[in-house]
This record gives sequence, structure tokens and C-alpha cells, in this order.
Amino acid sequence: MNKVKTPYLEVTFRHGRAMAAYLYLPRSPHDRSHRTAKADPGMIVDYAKDGRPIGIEITAPMNVTVTDLNRVLAGLGAPELTADDVAPLKAA
Repeated sequence: MNKVKTPYLEVTFRHGRAMAAYLYLPRSPHDRSHRTAKADPGMIVDYAKDGRPIGIEITAPMNVTVTDLNRVLAGLGAPELTADDVAPLKAA
């Protein structure tokens, strides 16, 4: 895995519906989740050992909006996403 410099979204589909998603935040290849914390309903934030947020697990992708994600991202000091950034969540 190369260094992630900008957030990107990975969505897992089953039977044409988004079942889970993960928003990768800037991280190095060696970063691993050291702890997790619940965020808004349907989201869990992963933190590296040094306390940096490295990703957001989206456990209810059909129920999470760009506004929900941006609220969590703002609390983490991360840049906001656009509706186009999260369009894959609603693709099916």
C-alpha cells in the first residue's frame, strides 16, 4: 500500500447494495488501527498508535450522508468531502 495523501472511499457491495464502506484518511503504509471509537451512528473511527485518525468504517452506508461524514471529519480536523466523493455509497 502506498502512502495515502488524500481521503478515498472503498465500498463493498453485495447483491447490488452497499454493505460496508471504509474512508481511508491520510496515512503511511505502516499505519495500523491501534484503537477505535464510535462516531455518529453507523461510523467507527480508526486511530493509529500515535493518535492520528487513519480511517472511518461506515457500517451503515445506505444511512450515512455526506453531512454525517463531514460532521465526523470536522471533529477530526480532516477536510470535508463533496456529494460526488460519497456518490458510490448511493450508487446501487
